[in-house]
Amino acid sequence: MDMDIGAARAKREGLSRRLLTLGTAAVAFSGGVDSTFLLAECQKALGPGTLAVTGRSLSFPARELEAATRFAEGRGIRHRVVDSEELAEPGFADNPPDRCYLCKRGLFSKIRAVADEEGARWILEASNLDDEGDYRPGLKAAVELGVLSPLREVRLAKAEIRALSREAGLPTWDKPSFACLASRFPYGERITPEALARVDRAEEFLMSLGARQVRVRLHEKGTLARIETDDDGMRLLSGPAARERAAAKLKELGFKYVAMDLAGYRTGSMNLTLPPGEDEEQGNGAGSAHRQGSGGL
Repeated sequence: MDMDIGAARAKREGLSRRLLTLGTAAVAFSGGVDSTFLLAECQKALGPGTLAVTGRSLSFPARELEAATRFAEGRGIRHRVVDSEELAEPGFADNPPDRCYLCKRGLFSKIRAVADEEGARWILEASNLDDEGDYRPGLKAAVELGVLSPLREVRLAKAEIRALSREAGLPTWDKPSFACLASRFPYGERITPEALARVDRAEEFLMSLGARQVRVRLHEKGTLARIETDDDGMRLLSGPAARERAAAKLKELGFKYVAMDLAGYRTGSMNLTLPPGEDEEQGNGAGSAHRQGSGGL
């Protein structure tokens, strides 16, 4: 990794000092790279004052929930699973540009209720420094509900979190990035339970072929599957046998056309479907979240 590990370690020390000021905290825990690192650091700082809370919904694959549960149990961390079905949130299924805001507002509200039951004063979420450069309306919900973002407070970037996770022996240090399945839909295209399940099955099949970092994006009212993957996945899926199996399986799942995106995997590619200026108009609250989170709470 092209990064300064010494600087990353110094940021981790700053994170530890920050967490020690909180006393008790509930971590919004998805089992991904960032939230796993934050949860592990929180446990080191706060011990039994740490609570992990994971949302269960159709947009969160069962395999991810199982992995999160195994990690928390293995570390002896209190773990609560809450039903956080986004499709029940008014307006979410219509897939507006602020879809993530609607989701996070509902999830953080549910976590707040659980945190109160368990005696956890603060709620923490695991966005990192790199998230400030993308359209992230969910961060606005964090600001409004007083959720802290300690990884951004100490300016930890994704590469640094991966390096520190590796040093700490966390199993997620090289885990592929994951975002909820709703992110596979173009804004304005309705999200349904059936379509979410179809995306989940399609991605799980591609991973069974050996692709690690993969997305199946839906277009043309769900008739077109656009596959994004990294260089290794591109080489794998472009081989005749894997290509034929992938195309046959996705067509069996109901896609009429199956296409490989030559630009490869990248986060936030559906944001290209936003009208010009929409991301700035909606805002992500990143700057104010950082200022709010570092205010000596």
